[in-house]
Amino acid sequence: MTMKRTADRRARDGIPAIATAATVVACLLAGSGVMSGSAVAAADETCATSLPDNFWRAPVDKLPVHPNSARYVSSIGADEPLHPDFGSGLVDGQPIGIPITVTDTKLPETKVTLDYADESDKSGYRIPENAKIENGPASDGDRHVVVWDRDLCKSYELWNAKQQGANAWHAGGGAVFDLTSNTLRPDGWTSADAAGLAILPGLARQEEAATGHIDHAIRVTVPRSDQSHVWPARHHAGAAADTSLPPMGLRLRLKSSVDTSKMGPQAKAVAEALKTYGAIVADNGSPWFITGEENAGWNNSDLAALKAVKGSDFEAVDASGLQRSPDSGAAATR
Repeated sequence: MTMKRTADRRARDGIPAIATAATVVACLLAGSGVMSGSAVAAADETCATSLPDNFWRAPVDKLPVHPNSARYVSSIGADEPLHPDFGSGLVDGQPIGIPITVTDTKLPETKVTLDYADESDKSGYRIPENAKIENGPASDGDRHVVVWDRDLCKSYELWNAKQQGANAWHAGGGAVFDLTSNTLRPDGWTSADAAGLAILPGLARQEEAATGHIDHAIRVTVPRSDQSHVWPARHHAGAAADTSLPPMGLRLRLKSSVDTSKMGPQAKAVAEALKTYGAIVADNGSPWFITGEENAGWNNSDLAALKAVKGSDFEAVDASGLQRSPDSGAAATR
């Protein structure tokens, strides 16, 4: 059974939050313009989704437990299952997961108009006309568009994106991320995600899982969040000031005691990444929904093992010691 995606309001600025769907799985559609797994892997060799010293790639397995960990986990849902919001196949006729459109040639600049231009990048997008939209072009959900431009090493990210004809798009909000830089967005700015972070580096990708190793944190959503954000997040979306609720940017870690030995290879790669790199609270949505790319290479039966993990198997981490500078995503060496 699936839950229809909904959009709460980003309370502080009145900007709609990006909620995550209750789902099972996703697939690649024919003629999508998204490169194959081998092509994406080649792109990764040329232009990684984040720098080696970026916070997404910082291990947190040795960091101290946050003093408010128990309250945060309880507010998210200690008895709620972990849910991989990606896979292969269709749910209610729609693919699930956030598709990654990869380009390897320089495209002309795309005209993008925005509902919330004050916190969005107004220019600099190069989006191919065949860019894939989350859940398909008929979706009424979050409609993320993520374009991994390996030629310029940038990520173009839109929320609530709608194509407006040749080389033109309209979106609720958007951001251009230079993947060769650790510079964060201005403090207080959102992105295509409520926390003001890039989406691309936090997606579980199938070609990574196929190697048995995912070397970065994974994006996660929570039902309610506090009206605050912690580094590296730049924006919050909480409906109330409540310190028992997780702030945007909070790092959550799967406990080392969780047994992954009986998991299939894809689920185990995801679970071990959650132990080593954790999950970063990026938006309001369904509890413990981790996000991955839309890809036909996912094995749904394998990924289903992740649903045996509960919220109580997680702990919040005090990641403040990773911060080098408040405006930089570079993480201190541990």
